[in-house]
Amino acid sequence: MSVAEEIREQQKQAFSTMNSKEKLAYFWDYYKIHVFVVIVVIAMVTTFIYQYVTNKDYGFYVSLVNATITDQNQDLASEWAAKFQEYAGIDPKEYQVYIDTSVVLSEDMGTSYSVSNEEKMFVMAQVGTINAIIAETESFEKYSQFEYFYNLENVLSDEEIEKYRPYFYYTDAASFDTGDDDTFYEASERKDPGALTINHRDPSCMEQPVAVGIILTSDNKLADAGYYAYLANDEYDYQGYPSETVLGIPVSNKEPELAVRFLEFLQLGEG
Repeated sequence: MSVAEEIREQQKQAFSTMNSKEKLAYFWDYYKIHVFVVIVVIAMVTTFIYQYVTNKDYGFYVSLVNATITDQNQDLASEWAAKFQEYAGIDPKEYQVYIDTSVVLSEDMGTSYSVSNEEKMFVMAQVGTINAIIAETESFEKYSQFEYFYNLENVLSDEEIEKYRPYFYYTDAASFDTGDDDTFYEASERKDPGALTINHRDPSCMEQPVAVGIILTSDNKLADAGYYAYLANDEYDYQGYPSETVLGIPVSNKEPELAVRFLEFLQLGEG
């Protein structure tokens, strides 16, 4: 008999003389590491399978840039996502709806987090993942200058134009950036658009006005949620006027009508 066989035989004989409590203690002493390893492996495999099975493409994705999260609104984004999915008739078995409040873009921060968010937004907008972008005036205007947004008069119906015209945000196409740089940071080093004085509600003050956004500063569910309540502070102005909250539809979005549905969901002008 080999040494291993002899040891197993001795363990078997000892095990046969134990009561249930002693057997459990014996098993735990000798096999607890094995049990832990098996549990960890099963958990990892289960998690992978769950994520693989439940992972869904985005049926609608809206990014709230530089939004403020408070105790009152921290769960609101997920609640709205579920409600909008039903409101817009987006199949939950095939798609997910996501309202992203995590994006922070600030040149003053100068952090890797801010830079990574900028790159994330650039890539997602380029590939068409984002259906709508909501931001305060300064960030929104930078996107506008890179021609990220549809001219709303080309994608809205006549009835929708009439409904939302009082909320139109205009930018001047005559000032569009003509350089080859791909990032807002590089563009900001060449010029200071913040030094200009422009009323983005008034197209008559522009050479080539284009309606690229819908102003959501008040009179809607988003305003009531307080994500951009900080803009009420007098220090938040841009280009000579108080900063606004603005929604734009990226030109890479192949279903701009979903963004219009989101405007309806926000009940703009119905409060």
